[in-house]
Order: sequence, then structure tokens, then C-alpha cells
Amino acid sequence: MAAAVELIAAPWNLGLRPPAPGREPGTWRAPQALLSAGLEARLRPARVVELDRPLYEFDAQPATRIRNGVAVREHTLRLGEAVQAALAASRFAVVLGGDCSILLGCLLGTRRDGRCGLVHLDGHSDFRHPGNYDVGSSLGSVAGMDLALATGRGELLLTHWPAVGRPLVADEDVVQIGDREDEEILPVTRFTAQEIQQIGIADLGERVISRLQRRGLDRVWLHLDLDVLDERVLPAVDSPGRPGLDFSQLTELVSTLVGTGRVVGLDVAIYDPELDPDGVYAAPIVDCLASALTPLATVEAHA
Repeated sequence: MAAAVELIAAPWNLGLRPPAPGREPGTWRAPQALLSAGLEARLRPARVVELDRPLYEFDAQPATRIRNGVAVREHTLRLGEAVQAALAASRFAVVLGGDCSILLGCLLGTRRDGRCGLVHLDGHSDFRHPGNYDVGSSLGSVAGMDLALATGRGELLLTHWPAVGRPLVADEDVVQIGDREDEEILPVTRFTAQEIQQIGIADLGERVISRLQRRGLDRVWLHLDLDVLDERVLPAVDSPGRPGLDFSQLTELVSTLVGTGRVVGLDVAIYDPELDPDGVYAAPIVDCLASALTPLATVEAHA
């Protein structure tokens, strides 16, 4: 029998730069927008957990060169506890963000029960770390660093965790899908947006599953940054681009990966309702997620 879904709302924007001076990014609004657009009704979760919205600070924090770094650590620990509790109850965790900094808490909660892999769907590699940029010139933003931090690169504040240490996931246990950065060399298995256009979704799914099998990964977290979608189908993200997937391709890929039984949970990040003032994109996002996760929807919600 498929695991019941547990929805965890993580309404934060800590990992993003201000879109304008004195203005916060709007990704914190995404969980409520998706729930209001029918995601809860479609997935019929066994439980919905709503985490607090953290305070966004525009200025640098003491002893860190990462924007909102202290707050990111604090809320990562809280999210980690929520994810660990969902998995301990044999539920499939669906974390609604928020920006990509939520990935750290998702992996932390998963890793506390042992090794896990990561399938990282993202239109960018999010691999910024002190080895490839000048930390003194600007504050680092976690939404552009989450994969680097997850693999142990960067400040100890966000790479070393209680009971787990570092890294949250080994390079060899990561599959990155969908980035458009042709020239970047990553130490992980990678399928660029351009490669996906050539091989197609079915072949991509087979290759990813084969990699997970070869690594012996039966516990995998799925990170879904919605900017992996082509900007022509979803422009309401902070860094839209092309080429990218369409909603049907994303639905097929997520469904295929979840259908292996190896994926224990997923997070959804970067949708910004403030960039979608007419609310036209929440419905197709909900439809994509609900369609991909249909086998997990419970017939009857239970505590």
C-alpha cells in the first residue's frame, strides 16, 4: 500500500536576494497559494504541518557571509524535525516552499535515519560556494548555493549538522537535472536542459533510475525548483529561463521517479505568487503535483 502524504508548509524566502531595495522576495506566499488552489484537496494528506514564517533580514548577520545565514540554520533544524517525523510515521513528505534553502532541512530530516540520495531538478546548478566566487564581494544567497551546501561546501554554519555532520549527501549520490549552464563542470551526475531536449523524458527517467540502482540508493529526496520549467510555461519564478520542461514533461518525470518507491519525499520551491498577480500559474502547478502523486493520495484522511 502506498504511503500517505504529509504536507509541510515552509513559508520562507530567506535564501533569495531582495528583488528591489527594501523589498522581500514573495516566495513565502507560495505554500498558501498552492493550498488555496486545491493541492490539499487533491492530495488528501494524512496531515498538514504549517511552520512559522521566519524574519527576513536585509543586512548582513554577524559571523556569516551568507544572507540570513543564522535564520536559515535555525529554521533548517525545525524543518528537519518535521521531515524526520513525517518519515518516521511512514508518510511521503511533500514540503511546500519557499525558496531553495528548504532543501537543507529536507535532507537533514531524511539523513537522520541514514544515507540518502538526492535528485535535484533545477534550472540552475545552485553550486555557488567559496571555491568559485569571492565571499568578500557580496553576501551569498542560499537559494543559489543549496546543492553546494548540501554536498558539504561552504560555511560550517550551513554544512555541519547535529547527529549528521557533513555532508548531507555525497557527490556520488546526487543527480542534477535541468540546468541550463552549459559550461559548468559539476562533480555529480548531471543531465542539462539541452541534453533532455535530445534524449526525451522517458530515456531520462530510465537513466536516472539506473544511476540510483547502481548506487544502491533506496532512500532518495527529490528537490523540485520550479524554474526547471521553461519560462514560457512558468515565468513566475525569480530566475526564469529557457529551454526547460513543460508541465506534462515534469509530471511524467516526477511520476516515474516516485513510482520507483525509492523517493521518500519531495520539496517544491521558487514559485512566487507576487510575480503571478492574477493567480494563473498556481492551478497548473497543483495539477502537475497532484497528477504525479496520485498513487499516494489517501482515500480517506486520517490522523
